[in-house]
Amino acid sequence: MPRSRTYAKWHDHANGVHPSDNLRDWLTDRVSLTYKLMAHCQQFRVQRLRQQRALCLADEWQRIELPRRLQVQERDVLLRCDDRPMVLGHTVVALDATTTEWPFFSTLGERSLGTTLFGDPLVARGQLQFARLDHDHPLVQRMCAATGAGGFAYPLWARRSTFRRKTGVMLVTEVFFPEIEQLRRARPDPKAMASLAAPGFSRQIVPAYQQHSFDAAAQLAAVSSGIHK
Repeated sequence: MPRSRTYAKWHDHANGVHPSDNLRDWLTDRVSLTYKLMAHCQQFRVQRLRQQRALCLADEWQRIELPRRLQVQERDVLLRCDDRPMVLGHTVVALDATTTEWPFFSTLGERSLGTTLFGDPLVARGQLQFARLDHDHPLVQRMCAATGAGGFAYPLWARRSTFRRKTGVMLVTEVFFPEIEQLRRARPDPKAMASLAAPGFSRQIVPAYQQHSFDAAAQLAAVSSGIHK
């Protein structure tokens, strides 16, 4: 029986998808992707595409511990650097997930999921997995629809991992636009360094921010305050 086109072959090691050296760094770095993207642009923005109930993809239900392929709560966003789309973020949680498990999920809007997950001591991240997606994969089709692109140079590289909070399981998949390899780290700014010492910044965030521009650091502070106030 042929596999559904919603199915991707996921590998436990990046060698299984043969990325370039530059792309391998984006795929395997376990720091928050939001923080890393902020370090590579002057203006970072989350564009929400959809957040709704939907049938999970064929390769997702087992990862979030469902008994079979069922409807889930689904969220798709574009992560933009200087208004250029760099990553499609795709998140699913079970329909019976509670506000105790994921108290922020339904109210994120266009705020960053990453700043919440990586700032919560109750959240534990699972192993990264990697895949190459072709033009007929649903997530690639959503990327084309959201940007008006007729297509890309295929395959596109993707990664995913689970996040656990109390008894809840969330699956986050990130698909990289080809332009991700053109990003270069933004020039460091002394004001950004000073902002890192302000109350509310996690110690785990600081190493990833040592090269950030002031605008990027200021945006992170605004996002974080919006989530935690």
